[in-house]
Amino acid sequence: MRYDAIVLGLGGMGSAVAAHTAARGMRVLGIERFGPAHTRGSSHGETRIIRQAYFESPDYVPLLRRAYELWDALAARAGTTLRAQTGGLFVGRPEMAVVVGTLASAQRWQLAHEIYDARELKRQWPAFTPRDDEIGVYEAVAGAVFPEAGVRAHLLEAAEHGAELRFGVEAAGWDAGDAGVRVILADGTHIEAARLAICAGPWFAKLAPEIGIPLRVERNVQFYFAPRDRDAISPDRLPIWCCERPGQRMFYGFPDFGHGAKVAHHGSGVFTDPDALVRTAHDDEIAFVRKALESFVPAAAGTFLRAAPCMYTLTPDEHFVIGPHPDHSNVVVAGGFSGHGYKFTPVVGQIVSALLCGVDPGFSFELFSPARFAASAPVGNSP
Repeated sequence: MRYDAIVLGLGGMGSAVAAHTAARGMRVLGIERFGPAHTRGSSHGETRIIRQAYFESPDYVPLLRRAYELWDALAARAGTTLRAQTGGLFVGRPEMAVVVGTLASAQRWQLAHEIYDARELKRQWPAFTPRDDEIGVYEAVAGAVFPEAGVRAHLLEAAEHGAELRFGVEAAGWDAGDAGVRVILADGTHIEAARLAICAGPWFAKLAPEIGIPLRVERNVQFYFAPRDRDAISPDRLPIWCCERPGQRMFYGFPDFGHGAKVAHHGSGVFTDPDALVRTAHDDEIAFVRKALESFVPAAAGTFLRAAPCMYTLTPDEHFVIGPHPDHSNVVVAGGFSGHGYKFTPVVGQIVSALLCGVDPGFSFELFSPARFAASAPVGNSP
């Protein structure tokens, strides 16, 4: 066969899989429906939060530690900046999940952190206006990663290691057997390889419906505002932040890296077909996020600049799907990253490439097993 492995999707995860797999000496073909570092999926918008004291589960921390190492190594090889260490502040009442979970991970893995009450928090960062009953957990190593730059760096590295990368090519389906895999393209042609990795982001369920994972694709909009006080919102003065309040969706934001202060709610409850995503923001959406921003970082809530919709691909438990296909040992799947996956891209690339090559990935990832949803409801996008 001409190819040892085909990678379907070359966004955040697929670009990393292609780079790591090609670096292992495999003959790799990467297929991407859109262009390099495109804005049609889930890996765009200038910034993503990166942190180690992970409130979602302490089980992610070993992967995050490795992700930090891999991000920095990739940046050094590429001669570019792929992350900024601004620190991170996680705010809420002491019983809120963002606080409880952040502390649980920090304590289990002995991660450096500091706890501030509302008065101390305002003294340290005057731009924040917490409520009197809120506390903040600060992690100095948290910050931002730059998704478009990360995708481009991984694609460049994949090509340097001999991967063939095809853009503007849509996969319509695939089949697999003991002799290998076959990818069927939208134009009716097909390509064969020994192995396959499916890293299709919001289109994951359309390319692997037989696994039976009840994925939902959620529209999530990132909003950019011109800060009222640019100095107070600069990366050397303001950390990335997450704030959770009773009865409200968690919201989060970034200092101004030159594109405006970015803020978003974590989740919207609005589900979509990935091919029919509404790419403009409505006035009520802008007003809703501005109200949240005014309540916590009013210095950031200046003139509205723009909105950048993206998509979350949600699993029922909001943990990832990574591992061998339940029915085909020569197919590896990586999807369902549920709105918190981009920071992991280099370590996911390392894990999936190891599985494609038949070697030990070096990590336990039972939490992400594709087989855990075997008896679940059918795939769909309805709430």
